[in-house]
Amino acid sequence: MDAPYAIVEQLEPGVGRLLARNPSPFTYFGTQTYLVGDDELVVIDPGPDMPEHVEAILNAVDRRSLAAIACTHTHRDHSPASRALKEATGAPIIGCAPLVLESIGPRADASFDKAYAPDKVLADGQSIEFDDGKRLLAVATPGHTSNHLCFAFGDALFTGDHVMGWSTTVVVPPDGDMAAYMASLHKLRERGDLTYYPAHGPAVTKPQQYLRGLIGHRLQREKQILRLIGAEARDIPEIVANAYPGLDPRLVTAAGGSVFAHLLDLQARGLVVREEELWKAA
Repeated sequence: MDAPYAIVEQLEPGVGRLLARNPSPFTYFGTQTYLVGDDELVVIDPGPDMPEHVEAILNAVDRRSLAAIACTHTHRDHSPASRALKEATGAPIIGCAPLVLESIGPRADASFDKAYAPDKVLADGQSIEFDDGKRLLAVATPGHTSNHLCFAFGDALFTGDHVMGWSTTVVVPPDGDMAAYMASLHKLRERGDLTYYPAHGPAVTKPQQYLRGLIGHRLQREKQILRLIGAEARDIPEIVANAYPGLDPRLVTAAGGSVFAHLLDLQARGLVVREEELWKAA
């Protein structure tokens, strides 16, 4: 387990982690909130609207100043606690843009936070200045959601749900975009970050190796889908049943969303065609 609930785990100088008690098949043990800084802090991904987690964050901040509340994206396991924190501390909400979008069919993971209202939206390359010269840099990483940001701090990168330490990322259309997600993974490969701190799961201590694995996994899934529909036209449930044997039933919707995201990307590249609910090789 990464960290006990409601207790700050110090990961390195100036970086602490709090685990929210919202475990699920999509959040692992829960959402990890990060406290960055020494005398003046930035809270990254304050998490779900859970009073006990908000209280734990406030206890961790203690008498220190809170410069900003930063959100990587607006799923309900990441941003809702920003409002209670702002009300308690007066700190501004800074980070990703607002986004509310319904998925096709029921969502597999958390739905969007409809009440998210940032005081400032950060574009790629913009930063939060805090704690006497420290800087938290926004790195735009669309794919999981179109508004997703990572945050760079020194040699570390807070990766939200773009790169997770325990599982592959859910990419569900219409907002989840496989081409954008892959491009964002390649974008991170061009950076020199030494450690990734994800919102779910353990820290990634060999980022380049891990990224190669994530990219390779997606390319293998793409080839698998092409083989399946090359043999015969199939709908998405058939593809999922063949591509994910023995899948936990709770993850079937997520797998279907991922397959759909791959198919839309392949269609845009002219490799597959769709005939009503059936997909086949072009």
